[in-house]
Amino acid sequence: MVPSFDVNKFEQMKASGDLPSPRGSALAIIRMIQEEDVSLAELARVIKTDPAFVGRLIKAANGLLPLDRRPVASIPEALMVLGLPAVRTMALGFSLLSSYRQGACVGFDYERYWSSSLLMALAMQLVTQRTRVAAPDEAFSVGLLARIGELALATMYVKGYEGVLAEHRSFPETRLADLERQAFAMDHRELSAAMLADWKFPRVFSQPVFYFEQPERAPYGAGSREYMVTHGLVLAAALAELCLAESVEQPRLLPGVVALANRIGLDRDVLTAMYDRLGKEWLEWGAILKLPAETLPPFSELAEAVANQTSEAVSADPVPAAGVQGEGPARVGLALRVLIVDDDASIRAVLRGVLERAGHKVFEAVHGRAGLEMALEIQPQLMIIDWMMPEMDGLELTRSLRKTKIGRTIYILLLTSLEEDDRLIEAFENGVDDFVTKPVKPRVLAARLRAGHRVIRLQQEIEKDREEIRHFAAELAVSNRRLQEVALTDSLTGFPNRRYAIERMTQEWAASQRSRRPLSCMVIDVDGFKQINDGYGHDVGDRVLVQASSALKLALRSQDVIARTGGDEFLVICPETSLEAAVVCAERLRKAVEGARLTADGVALGVTISVGVATRDGTMADPDALLKRADQGAYLAKQRGRNKVGTVQSIQKSVSPPGAAGSGG
Repeated sequence: MVPSFDVNKFEQMKASGDLPSPRGSALAIIRMIQEEDVSLAELARVIKTDPAFVGRLIKAANGLLPLDRRPVASIPEALMVLGLPAVRTMALGFSLLSSYRQGACVGFDYERYWSSSLLMALAMQLVTQRTRVAAPDEAFSVGLLARIGELALATMYVKGYEGVLAEHRSFPETRLADLERQAFAMDHRELSAAMLADWKFPRVFSQPVFYFEQPERAPYGAGSREYMVTHGLVLAAALAELCLAESVEQPRLLPGVVALANRIGLDRDVLTAMYDRLGKEWLEWGAILKLPAETLPPFSELAEAVANQTSEAVSADPVPAAGVQGEGPARVGLALRVLIVDDDASIRAVLRGVLERAGHKVFEAVHGRAGLEMALEIQPQLMIIDWMMPEMDGLELTRSLRKTKIGRTIYILLLTSLEEDDRLIEAFENGVDDFVTKPVKPRVLAARLRAGHRVIRLQQEIEKDREEIRHFAAELAVSNRRLQEVALTDSLTGFPNRRYAIERMTQEWAASQRSRRPLSCMVIDVDGFKQINDGYGHDVGDRVLVQASSALKLALRSQDVIARTGGDEFLVICPETSLEAAVVCAERLRKAVEGARLTADGVALGVTISVGVATRDGTMADPDALLKRADQGAYLAKQRGRNKVGTVQSIQKSVSPPGAAGSGG
């Protein structure tokens, strides 16, 4: 668990049943592996019930073998190669991929999410085969689940996360994690790390999952195992982005990938081999998992494209100028990225000389269409555009730029030999900020640039103010969210309180009506709690409640929601659960509390509970009627001697444990 994450809050999220979790045969495999005396033969029999997992497991095992080894062809061989920890994590990861391949959150690209996650899994496996800081098979699962928090937020907060993603698309310069914290008082990094820790991933994996998106904040010494895992994830994410990028974008991304590989001691030759192997593995795993995969260009081809690029790589942030004085602006306090778009080489040369002497970084394009592509790539702060050009003239280029988010903030100077008022008005109406007449006079150009510089600096100051406001709003939202959580949480047990329980019951009631699926609930009373309070004092009574709550939480199913609704009273909401299944679950809760060792001041206390169970039926008008029926069941259980499960609705006797439940018919 990451230091800043609220453990109680995470437990509430687990209790809600909305967190992504393994299902079906994967859950059976995971539970079997947790048993100390499990045999490979027994495990193989369970795995055989899931043909899809069999194929994935054998493929994973063969991916770890040297090329000269005979391929794995059976489940027992795969288990021997991988080991039980890796089988467990792979069952978890593949189950989540199968169960959450699609979802209701509009704006969350489920297909791209899983394609990126698969690429990270394969890249992490290749990285750890080289660095040897972790078992490659376990690293595969870490890469696959490193961003599971994003999927969890999209699953739990469908509409809310749609809004977060929409805002991120509108303001890509704002980090997704900051927007998530503003909306939910947590972000996907915290949630990913917490989920991996809860799934028993070692800290050497779960902690780097939290830090890899901001590795500069990781508290690890260079060369340490945690450092290498963190930066391995950074490289894996960069490789995934490279593979999924458009072909025209890949050469721009490649130098960054090379630098990240060098950071963990992987030279260019090693990276070349890894990249080419990654492309082959991606196609094979994509076919197995039914995820889209494409043939990647060879590494050598990308490297050649980088070498042939005519524009230099520049930082996204403005660089302070050296304050050069000369024929251009008298003194510029900020070096700008300037793009000149003109089909006349002599004019470009004059403009470049003036701008470079003033300390600006200058780029050139020979016509409008090339200028548009370069502008979207390098994101200049200022553009000087000729009006009359082949392929796309200056006004058409300006209109196209103003339709993009990047283009709306660029300061545009138009070069023109026309000074008619109507033509200049047309230029301004199409989005031009200012104009310079031909032939270009350096002093006039310098004055125009100073005016543009003031506007650009003002834009930057406004953006800085906006960022501070967004940061303040995010902090305020986090504080408000935490206050709201406190208002809905019982401070003693950490369970949701009565207010939350009533709201949740209303939601589940409406969902049950829409889906026509069953809804059950339980009312739980601690037997003899008043006598414990009177005999031992309220401190002892509180400790008894805390220990009983822990026993209840461990015995609940993942989809059940438990809340403390009174002094010694609890409510359990059981979505999509029949009366028969709820009675079985209630009996498990009763036995869990009865069998718990509850002590106070060294005195062992025998604590039991009485549980009333009810399910929604056609006679009930609202959730209150369901709660009342469950309360009647609890009263019936107490009448029959306490430490019982009771219901006043008819159930099939064969389903309930013998003697566990009473029925009023």
